[in-house]
Amino acid sequence: MRRGARLALYGGIVVAVVGLSVYHARVIADPAYSYTGTFRFGWSLLYIGVLMVTAYGLGLPELPRTAGRALVTSMIAAVSGAVVISVLQLLTGDALLPRFVVFGTAIVLVPWYLVCAALAVGGRQREAARDRVLLVGSADEAAPLRIDLRRSPERSASVAGVVLPETVTQPVGKPPADGPLVQRASEVSATVVVLGAVAEADDSVIDQAAELHSRGMRLRSYAQFTDEWLGKVPLADLERASLLFDVGEVHRARYGRVKRLFDVAVALVGMAVFLLLVPVVVLGDLAANRGPLLFGQERVGKGGRSFRILKFRTMEPGDATAGDATEIGDPRVTPFGRFLRRSHLDEVPQAWNVLKGDLSIVGPRPEQPHYVEAFSAALPFYDLRHLVRPGITGWAQVKYHYGTGEEDAREKLQYEFWYLRHQSLAVDLRIMGRTVRSVLTGGGR
Repeated sequence: MRRGARLALYGGIVVAVVGLSVYHARVIADPAYSYTGTFRFGWSLLYIGVLMVTAYGLGLPELPRTAGRALVTSMIAAVSGAVVISVLQLLTGDALLPRFVVFGTAIVLVPWYLVCAALAVGGRQREAARDRVLLVGSADEAAPLRIDLRRSPERSASVAGVVLPETVTQPVGKPPADGPLVQRASEVSATVVVLGAVAEADDSVIDQAAELHSRGMRLRSYAQFTDEWLGKVPLADLERASLLFDVGEVHRARYGRVKRLFDVAVALVGMAVFLLLVPVVVLGDLAANRGPLLFGQERVGKGGRSFRILKFRTMEPGDATAGDATEIGDPRVTPFGRFLRRSHLDEVPQAWNVLKGDLSIVGPRPEQPHYVEAFSAALPFYDLRHLVRPGITGWAQVKYHYGTGEEDAREKLQYEFWYLRHQSLAVDLRIMGRTVRSVLTGGGR
């Protein structure tokens, strides 16, 4: 239902823009006017794209939890799209898309966004009720599972029950259909049974799990469940299966080439944005961030090679090159620098790093050398993340909060290994979309 609501929202955008454009061309303008034979058609397609990006970026249709928030979000998304396309037309001096179409579409889409948001909420509730998990494992496996399912799951679910493997083992020869695991799954109305490491090695548990599978219940190992429902590789699997998958950027030459071409294309746009921003940032620095325009910091990239990452400076000149990571409310950050960080505009100069080949648009976030040295000694296979180019954004960044301690690195590494395992253009675009959503909804440091 949530996917259907999203498709309906995007379809509504197309119908609204194209429908109003055709109506304007045939009824309001000259009847002989050809809508598809002019640049107006191209502007319509661009407007459709802008509306889709703003709607997705603001979390429509699935993120608003209440009717009030859905209304506010819908209005902001529709108006933002109208404002963006109006500004683009003003800057290019090409106002071929009529105000009737621009603002008429915004008015029409607000109630449609609300309908789609209501559909998505209903789908989310049904999905959460459908996925009831029975974990056959230890408390050490259950605790992080509960936390992750509340934090940012890829598929909604709840832990309906936890049983220790030894409590559901039964004597040899007893029919699996009468086993304690089968009974427990029925008691909690489980729809997914997840087997922890010890349970996977217990033949009695496996026999009962096979019986549940024959009745239509879904079965997953702990590693499979975290991969599908949470988008991460569990800690235990970092040692057992870290090397048992292909890395797209390394093992699929075509993907690596297409990804690089995509990076260069996006970076060229980023450099144009950088040149437009420079005068604005210079003025902001004069007011509340005096000092050099840029600063560079050493980071570790592909193959363990070091490079200097570029950013707009956000701290006092004496502190801007400090090796310590910034924290929330860090006093070293200047007032204008805080704005640059919250808006993520400080990252724009990294387009130059992408053009040089130091960075990709999507990949594991590059760390400073002293962090890499410490994490490599403490975390298994940490250096595997250096098989690919680091990224401006990445799966760990959109799934986990900002942090620089060893526990944060351990958690982020699980998401980074998931990215390495599933690396593809579709996943890269998914991450970029979520990054846009995070920026538009105020995610930042």
